[in-house]
Amino acid sequence: VQLVESGGGLVQPGGSLRLSCAASGFTFSSYMMSWYRQAPGKEREWVATITSTGGTTNYAVSVKGRFTISRDNAKNTVYLQMNSLKPEDTAVYYCKHIGPGVYWGQGTQVTVSS
Repeated sequence: VQLVESGGGLVQPGGSLRLSCAASGFTFSSYMMSWYRQAPGKEREWVATITSTGGTTNYAVSVKGRFTISRDNAKNTVYLQMNSLKPEDTAVYYCKHIGPGVYWGQGTQVTVSS
């Protein structure tokens, strides 16, 4: 199993970013996928989850209405569209897959600062 995140960077408050997580090594279309984040000095926290078909999504209260999780099963990729970014969104963002084990990507840094 391999999960590779990309799309992070430095953005001003109010800006947008789209993160991608390319998955391989398992039947991507059969599993729900999640995004988590970890800010400096804090524990990793759940951000959003999407079911295998993309029909159901759930979000942490802190990002609901600003972030959108989606997936393209033909490309084995899950996305996180982040709008109206705030400094408190600064973190390393990870995608997560739960199969026979728990798998994480290497993370992508998102920094929201003026």
